[in-house]
Amino acid sequence: MKNIKMIPAFLAVLAMIATGCSNADVEGRIAKLEGRVAELEGSGTAAKRVVKPNANEKVEPAVKPEGPLPEFAFNEESHDFGTINEGDVVEHVFAFTNTGDAPLIISSATGSCGCTVPEWPKEPIGVGEKGEIKVKFNSRKKPGVQNKTVTITSNTYPKQQRIKIKANVTPAPKDADTPS
Repeated sequence: MKNIKMIPAFLAVLAMIATGCSNADVEGRIAKLEGRVAELEGSGTAAKRVVKPNANEKVEPAVKPEGPLPEFAFNEESHDFGTINEGDVVEHVFAFTNTGDAPLIISSATGSCGCTVPEWPKEPIGVGEKGEIKVKFNSRKKPGVQNKTVTITSNTYPKQQRIKIKANVTPAPKDADTPS
C-alpha cells in the first residue's frame, strides 16, 4: 500500500525533470545576462563588451572600413549637473571637433530614457570643423542619483560613441493633500 502512494510523487518528480530547461537554453540565458552586465559595468570607449553568442546566432566581427574616416574629438565625454531639484529641466552642450579625414555625418543620437533628449547637427561636419550636441535632462519623477547616456550613431569607426550626464536629484516635497 505504501508503494502505491509513492507512485504519484515519483511521477511528479519525473515530470518536473522532463519539462525543465535544457542546459543549452540555460547557458544561452546566462551568456546574454553576462553580456549585459559587462556592457553596464564598462566605462568609456575602452570597455569591451563580452557576449557569448547562442549556437543559432551568427556573429559578424566589426571590420574597420577602408579609406578616410571622420573622427569625434569631444572636449568632454561626461558632465555632472551636481545637485538639482526634482522637476528641473537642465541642459548641457557637448562640443566636438571632427579630427578625422572625411566629413562627419551623425545619423542619430538617442538618450537612455525618455527624460534625456539630445539635439545634434543634421548637416555634415567637415574635416577640422566643430559641432555641438545639446542634451536636455528632465528630472521630473527622477529623484536620487541619475546617470544617463546618449548613444551617437555616425559614419565613424566604431559607429557608436557615448556621452554621459549625471545629476543628484533632490526629491520634491510631498504635498499634504497627496495620499502616500
